[in-house]
Amino acid sequence: RPGRDATCVSRLRNEGAILLGKTNTPEFTLSFKTDNLLFGRTNNPHDFTKTPGGSSGGAAAAIASGCTPFDIGTDTGGSIRLPAHFCGIAGIKPTSGRVPCTGNALPSTGLLATLSQPGPMARRVDDLIYLLDIIKGPDFEDPNAVAASWENPLAIDISGFRIGYHLDNGISTPSSEIQDAIKMTIALLTSAGFSCRESRPNGLEMAGFIYSRLFAADNGEMVHLLLEDCRTNQASPAVSEIINRQEDLLSASELAQLIQLWQNYQSSMLSYFHDHDLLICPVNAKTAISHDHREDFSDYTYTAAYNLTGWPSVVIRAGSDADGLPVGVQILSRPFAEHDALALAAWLEEQLGVFEGPTLI
Repeated sequence: RPGRDATCVSRLRNEGAILLGKTNTPEFTLSFKTDNLLFGRTNNPHDFTKTPGGSSGGAAAAIASGCTPFDIGTDTGGSIRLPAHFCGIAGIKPTSGRVPCTGNALPSTGLLATLSQPGPMARRVDDLIYLLDIIKGPDFEDPNAVAASWENPLAIDISGFRIGYHLDNGISTPSSEIQDAIKMTIALLTSAGFSCRESRPNGLEMAGFIYSRLFAADNGEMVHLLLEDCRTNQASPAVSEIINRQEDLLSASELAQLIQLWQNYQSSMLSYFHDHDLLICPVNAKTAISHDHREDFSDYTYTAAYNLTGWPSVVIRAGSDADGLPVGVQILSRPFAEHDALALAAWLEEQLGVFEGPTLI
């Protein structure tokens, strides 16, 4: 048992939250499925043969099945947004630095620390707004957490928003049902008078290469250190795969070049907001996959791309596929403008109505 609460947890506790316990995650949160050697596999409440996603799959499954009204996840490559999409709930990855990572599973310092961001998960957007207001702000321990302006999303005038969207990120083509959910969302916005234009951020197609190269940069040394800290040499298949990679360790000059490429990517992507206030796009190329489905990282670049930029991203349910599995959409805004993304998400949620939850026996 940890000697102290994580900052997010202590802030919730101070506001009167009743903490039921910890929900299941993959080992060290390093998988897009939720399974581990200690507690085993978590099922998607909509279909037990499917994964709830990861890494916050236990949280999403608990919320979707009505076990708890909310939870806190940490998103390093989609770990809040993917489970929200797979399980049909709402979730937000705030701007990098909006919420302290102190006490989280992954370190709050180091080269990759800014990829990770805690955020709330719940059934409705208004709960996300309430919870984010509680956990945001610096704690003077996480060096990346900052004090940034915050506006009430429910008081925002959304009528003038310039909305961009894309159906395909140029890396992995989504299923027709996911593309249809985006088209339906845009049709709804257009009919309500919003300005919508199909447009992809410049440089988006580089996301997969940069993200995977950053995680391979130390040849799995970060994971080795995490295992040592836990005083164990046992590792799940997903973690073992990271450790056993045979990629070359980057030299100092190669690492410097990679960091510059990452920063150039951030700058190029940020120019999107010259002409747009928000971006709507898929959360993943697929709806919830089976437990034994072989993961293709390109499918997950729809979320990982925005860990690289640090932009805030809200996911809400927008429909269902032919099997009744949830289909989510992702709403992104410029850094520290969570209020804009949440405001539009709340409006869309009202227009889309309430979706039928999972049938549990």
